[in-house]
Amino acid sequence: MLFGAAYYHEYQRGEHLQTDLDLMAEAGFTVIRVGESVWSTWEPENGRFDLDWLQPVIDGAHQRGIGVVLGTPTYAVPPWLARLYPEIAGERRTGQKIPWGARQEADFTHPAFRFHAERVIRRILQRYAGHPAIIGYQVDNEPGLELLHNNGVFQRFVDHLRRRYGTVERLNEEWGLVYWSHRLSDWADLWRPDGNAQPQYELAWRRFQADLTAEFIEWQAGIVREYAAPASHVTTCIAYDRPAIDDAQLGAVLDVTAGNPYYVMQEALAVPDGRDAPKSWMTDGTWVLYQAADRMYSSRQEPFWVTETNASSIGPSWDNRPAYDGQWRQVAWAMVARGAQMIEYWQWNTLPFGTETYWGGVLPHSGVPGRTYRELARLGAEFERAGSLLDGLVPDADVAMVFDMPSRWIMQKYPALCHPDGTPDERAYQGLFEPFYRGAFDAGLQVKILHASQLGSAGEYPVLVVPGLYIASDETLDWLRGYAEAGGHLVLGPRTGYADLEARARRDRMPARLSEAAGVWYDEFSNLMEPVPVDGAGGFEPPPGATATRWADGLVPDGAEVLARYRHPHFGQWAAVTTRSVGKGRITYSGTVPGHSLAQAVLRWAGGRRRAGLPASVTSTGATSADGRRLRFLHNWSWEVVGVAADADYTDVLTGQDIMQGDAIEMTAWDVRLLLAKGAR
Repeated sequence: MLFGAAYYHEYQRGEHLQTDLDLMAEAGFTVIRVGESVWSTWEPENGRFDLDWLQPVIDGAHQRGIGVVLGTPTYAVPPWLARLYPEIAGERRTGQKIPWGARQEADFTHPAFRFHAERVIRRILQRYAGHPAIIGYQVDNEPGLELLHNNGVFQRFVDHLRRRYGTVERLNEEWGLVYWSHRLSDWADLWRPDGNAQPQYELAWRRFQADLTAEFIEWQAGIVREYAAPASHVTTCIAYDRPAIDDAQLGAVLDVTAGNPYYVMQEALAVPDGRDAPKSWMTDGTWVLYQAADRMYSSRQEPFWVTETNASSIGPSWDNRPAYDGQWRQVAWAMVARGAQMIEYWQWNTLPFGTETYWGGVLPHSGVPGRTYRELARLGAEFERAGSLLDGLVPDADVAMVFDMPSRWIMQKYPALCHPDGTPDERAYQGLFEPFYRGAFDAGLQVKILHASQLGSAGEYPVLVVPGLYIASDETLDWLRGYAEAGGHLVLGPRTGYADLEARARRDRMPARLSEAAGVWYDEFSNLMEPVPVDGAGGFEPPPGATATRWADGLVPDGAEVLARYRHPHFGQWAAVTTRSVGKGRITYSGTVPGHSLAQAVLRWAGGRRRAGLPASVTSTGATSADGRRLRFLHNWSWEVVGVAADADYTDVLTGQDIMQGDAIEMTAWDVRLLLAKGAR
């Protein structure tokens, strides 16, 4: 288990390197991340390199047994490069350059950028790759921020389409360009993406942008591997809301997935949580925190690194909410329970200048250790106590869910859902997916997230939830039907299977290729501008106040049993949720985005019941260590002191206490218990 922080000694005023490193060692830090943000320090002028400044940092870390992840600095272009080569500026729209002054402004496909990026990478690696402190490399940083519209990028896109489709005649046919007189007579007729209104074009453009990002990261990783020791890991840190990435595609070119989950602290971590907090790049709610961890695991279906997360307040100067005592431990152990093999904080020192002046570090602006440092030092001691038990943890899963990047991309421009005021919701895909994940979390179920390309392993899970899989191949839809026929419980949600791989609406009776097996069909649908109450049927009893939200398919049962109906003078003619046995399994169809209580009820009905006897504020998750030992993680997400009855014989890993089945485990406010099952392999 790696534990540490991003460390930028070059940002600080005064000489306190040795003090910093001593404090890290005392807090149990085992890793720091360095070097990725300072190209202009590595290369102050074109061709003039300053490479020695990092040596004392790496030497000092090594002397204290702290490993180093060394970053390549390609995401933050130095001023001299922007001045000497203005042509490398990225364009958000054709001909409109991204102003220089933040980061990631460059067209990373441009030959001039690639020349200088490769040169500085090689000089850094030649200088430091042999250092024994280095355990891994981070190439670039949070890639995929921009959808680049530069002429060179567009011409590569045209070449990409030519290779894929062969002729303009085939492209015309596949994209339906007879519509609005868009038929091409020559490749030169292809219009720029700025004014595009064709869904087929949009999907191809977004796929191509993700390809560019993956190629760029793979290119850097290839350079690094020329110098890196065989045992070191090459990664990049992923910000999962970036528009120009496919995280599974990125994961395929890396040695380990690394992600940057930031989260809202304090009362936002309380469970139960009845809020509908707006979602963004920052997770807000404990259920979203677990979803972020499960998404990181899904990129490679392997344990992952957390390369950045909250050390203290994260965000603008007007939003300062550092964690309550205990919450750092809670979040870190939650991430570990879901597969994290590194917890690394942003950052060691709180910056006295720059855009992120109020992104709090482990140390405050004064540099004097305070509450944050003490809390993290406690966590470091716990990680050391747990030791090798945490190696290669495989999280438990009660249900699996399918996440799909192409469906998300197309819904960013052509969303299925709208905001309450009728404006389009660019997070419509997440608006379809997340309520089902939250329903599983609230039902006490653990979730395995799979990309559509990873469905081959889904057969081992008894329940598979597939909401919003708008873009789907015939083979994928047939596989889903086969999963249910073979004995799985397939839970479908709105928009699944509606379009093919070119984003063309299917001409089947919906849900396409699944309606007969599901015993239900629809040919119309409606957005719901307000929640609609639902009533149970067929023995299914949703909680009082259960609602359908945002969407309603006009479901007509044709062999399926109705589980819930809309209580509405118009929508009441249709079913809201249906189910049908098929083969050895079952298909349940939710024609709506279920409200919190309805989602919980459906997932609990489909996936089993929450462990009996748990207080409402307690979550219980499990994992298996690399050597087969079984772990149970208990979290109390509240101010209340609660008691949990042990469901088996355990040893408390953090206290050494033996716990017998039936014993009361007392949990204080914002507490965590790590329990090792006795005799279990």
